Amino acid sequence: MLKVLLSSKIHRAAVTDASMDYEGSMAIDSDFLEASGMAEYEKILVSNLANGERFETYVIKAPAGSKTISLNGATAHLGKIGDRLTIMSFCHLTPAEVATHHPRVILLDENNNIINRRGI
Repeated sequence: MLKVLLSSKIHRAAVTDASMDYEGSMAIDSDFLEASGMAEYEKILVSNLANGERFETYVIKAPAGSKTISLNGATAHLGKIGDRLTIMSFCHLTPAEVATHHPRVILLDENNNIINRRGI
């Protein structure tokens, strides 16, 4: 039996852009992806701390150092620039793996600077 556990989290990311004309997904600074262990095209669950919205989409890379967190396509309706998000990915683990698993978590400040890292 496999259990689904939190794999990665980007906590309190500030939305920097919202584009309804884009085909979909969420663009995330590639430095944040590397620090959190998320992969491009990975499925993510996103919660918006400002309005309580929760939605699933997938990751695309934004340029390193850009601090980009962009809601694209339909997800642009679920938040606005400045909203703070929690972005999560999950993994399937065996009971033996569960015993030693620690998710990779990065915490961002209001300017999308990494201020804390855990599980790295």
